[in-house]
Amino acid sequence: MSVKLLLGSYTRNAGTGIYQTTLDVEKKQLAQPSAYITAGNPTYLAVSQAKRLYSVLAEKDAGGLVAYDLADFNAPKLINKSVQPGSSPAYVTVDEARQLVYSAKYHSGQLLIHRILPDGGLELVTTVTDHGHGPKPEQDGAHVHFADLTPDQRLVTCDLGTDEVHTYDVTADGQVTEVAVYQTAAGFGPRHIVFHPTAPIAYLAGELGSAVEVLNYDATTGRFTHLQTIATIPAEHTTHNGAAAIRISADGRFLYVSNRGHDSLAGFAIKVDYSLELQQLIATEGEFPRDFAFDPTEKFVVCANQNTSNLTLFARDAKTGKLSLLQKDIACTEPVCVRFLNF
Repeated sequence: MSVKLLLGSYTRNAGTGIYQTTLDVEKKQLAQPSAYITAGNPTYLAVSQAKRLYSVLAEKDAGGLVAYDLADFNAPKLINKSVQPGSSPAYVTVDEARQLVYSAKYHSGQLLIHRILPDGGLELVTTVTDHGHGPKPEQDGAHVHFADLTPDQRLVTCDLGTDEVHTYDVTADGQVTEVAVYQTAAGFGPRHIVFHPTAPIAYLAGELGSAVEVLNYDATTGRFTHLQTIATIPAEHTTHNGAAAIRISADGRFLYVSNRGHDSLAGFAIKVDYSLELQQLIATEGEFPRDFAFDPTEKFVVCANQNTSNLTLFARDAKTGKLSLLQKDIACTEPVCVRFLNF
């Protein structure tokens, strides 16, 4: 049995755009990726239930999103583009219930909301601009890095530049009302957030702090409350590191974070009180692991190492949560996003 996956990448050097490959779960082997769609810096990808691909796109002095129809997987069809002056987004996701697409524009500190048109194309309907800054050099202004849904279908954004997490109510047509703002520790640099599958708990990755904040989430108010902070790297690691992707297992027992600089995946056990305990740091066998993802069975993890242009395949023990190396040095030019497909 093989599972398809897509890989977003940078195209600043020899890269061509979006790559495709397959994971053979019986042979425990990842195939050599091949070029799939030619596009400029498609660094983050989202796929809808209707088999539409929404990708980040960079074109000359503009950036935005591009929509493709994957109904015939072997012949992806361009639907439309939505680009604006300036840089491209850093994150994109689909709201299936409202048929909206959310993206986060890091450099301009903006949340963008698109409506999904009947043909799967995109139409920009809302733009929200953050303001402010933080104490570190990377926090010279607002830098929205993430925009996705809470378990109760609110919208949450992470602003690395202002050390803030914003919670919004969203209407069916993509209009937003801010209901709460959570302030992290100064210089934490919130990047991505995930939610526990059964408890009112969230786990917030801090890129600049190389740490995770454990938060209580109040669905009544949309507010977050701090419970714990735990590092993603050893105390003796004093050179540069940036925490990046964060994933939680479907059973709510294990959490993982990628470390760019320490070049590792940090594996945490989630205890009965939902606090975290670091139980593993495993090398990614490459430099600058920007993203990683579970396969649909969660028995495997694929990690994308941006600076060394390689993918790494790990086996995951569902009982212990620990990872073990299966494959390394799978060539892929500047990979930065891993997206498994369920079709």
